[in-house]
Amino acid sequence: MLADFDYPYEVKRFEFTSQGQPLSMAYMDVPPVNAGNGGTVVLLHGKNFCGATWESVIKPLTLAGYRVVVPDQVGFCKSTKPRAYQYGFHQLAANTHALLEQAGVRRPIVMGHSMGGMLAMRYALMYPDRTSGLVLVNPIGLEDWKAEGVPVVTVDQLYQSELKTDFGSIKEYQRTTYYAGDWRPGYDRWVEMLAGMYQGDGRDLVAWNQALTSDMVFMQPVVHELQNIRVPTLLMIGERDTTAIGKNRAEPDVAARLGRYADLGRRAAERIRDARLVTFPDLGHSPQVQAPEEFNAALLENLEQVSALE
Repeated sequence: MLADFDYPYEVKRFEFTSQGQPLSMAYMDVPPVNAGNGGTVVLLHGKNFCGATWESVIKPLTLAGYRVVVPDQVGFCKSTKPRAYQYGFHQLAANTHALLEQAGVRRPIVMGHSMGGMLAMRYALMYPDRTSGLVLVNPIGLEDWKAEGVPVVTVDQLYQSELKTDFGSIKEYQRTTYYAGDWRPGYDRWVEMLAGMYQGDGRDLVAWNQALTSDMVFMQPVVHELQNIRVPTLLMIGERDTTAIGKNRAEPDVAARLGRYADLGRRAAERIRDARLVTFPDLGHSPQVQAPEEFNAALLENLEQVSALE
């Protein structure tokens, strides 16, 4: 539950029942500085991330007048990790919508990174009238890995792989996939955050939930529904990203054509109505972590273009 990892703002709890069991979602709810502009931005984390990973984005948004709500999804970080749960993006979107309803958030800008981008798209598809804008930061799911030739594996196989996760394996994966081989000492904080969940008595449950959510991500690509998104969308793409789930188990010729975000971002922008594309040619999977000042400047410059505040 990441009890020993401090989040940048107070952590609250949304207690609810889902699939016949009591669950708890951790979230930060940060008010705007001064009077605010009436808008709310909901920040959705990726699979290898937590709400805290948005810390460099939260403050600039609040200074710009936005209320910012940042949940940890069920199965992740400081939220409940069930032993049995049918994970799906529809379910996570419904959980998030229920949290926002309780918090009095009616029509937010929904902003997702990595897996959170997949969830943000699903949220906008399910609740188009309750979504004022969509921001996608290097979302995964912009290609169908199974259809491209990546072999399917069972949840049990994914679980065995997850049990091998430690600080070293997390760092190496992020270095080669997220940051194009570069590394800075500041990134270690986020590796320590993830590695901490795989330590202690709860590591088996963490690994099991990570296996279940890996299966969800692989089996539920959103690329086939991009043309159905009906809310104004901002795509923010670090073009040196090479993320593709399952690429490590694909044949070399298949792996070589996956995770090309310079192409994926442009193709997605062409298929989403009212999409605006912002690219970062020298950045990778997490531009908000790599270059927060550059990222936030581009975000605030374009944010009003994808949402009309009510």
